[in-house]
Amino acid sequence: MSKTATPSPQKENIWNLPNAISLYRLLSFPFLLYLIFAGNESLFATLLCINLASDAIDGIIARAFKLQTEFGARLDSMADWGTYILAFVGIYNFKMPDHGHDFWLLYPFIGLIVFYNLFSYLKFKRLPSLHLYSTKVGGYLQGIYFFGLFSYGYYAPIFFVAMIWGWLSSIEEIIILVRSKSLASNVKGLYWILKQEKIA
Repeated sequence: MSKTATPSPQKENIWNLPNAISLYRLLSFPFLLYLIFAGNESLFATLLCINLASDAIDGIIARAFKLQTEFGARLDSMADWGTYILAFVGIYNFKMPDHGHDFWLLYPFIGLIVFYNLFSYLKFKRLPSLHLYSTKVGGYLQGIYFFGLFSYGYYAPIFFVAMIWGWLSSIEEIIILVRSKSLASNVKGLYWILKQEKIA
């Protein structure tokens, strides 16, 4: 009696343009960190703005040409994590006095990011790669804030909006991680998860 062969899972094609862009952002981390401690503000700001723009571009390319992969989602998350570290250290070293008493708003933002990454690692043994819609919007807002800060100077309303949105996005990510039994990638948001649970 013959047995039907079980089809093997399709192997991901990780060699694509979006992953190459994410890899570039990750590999640029040591050089950008060097620029911060060397005091080269203009080159640091220019290259980090390129990194922030490329973060948006690689996601658009991946979705448009159906190049999204699990490996790419994880690589992009690692690159995002590196970009946040660089942005915070750069702002702290170059632009902290410009913020005056408003600078404290950055600490809860960074604290929430650190918390949900540590929580994910402890619970699922890896960093999250949810890529929520709210996180993507937050990335655009934070990119606008960073570009404006280094190009034109500090503007409080943009800073407040970027930080508060970042808090809310991070809280949404924490709620999803707490509720999840397994860690998925490219999750739209809490609304879609609740909607799917209701249908099921």
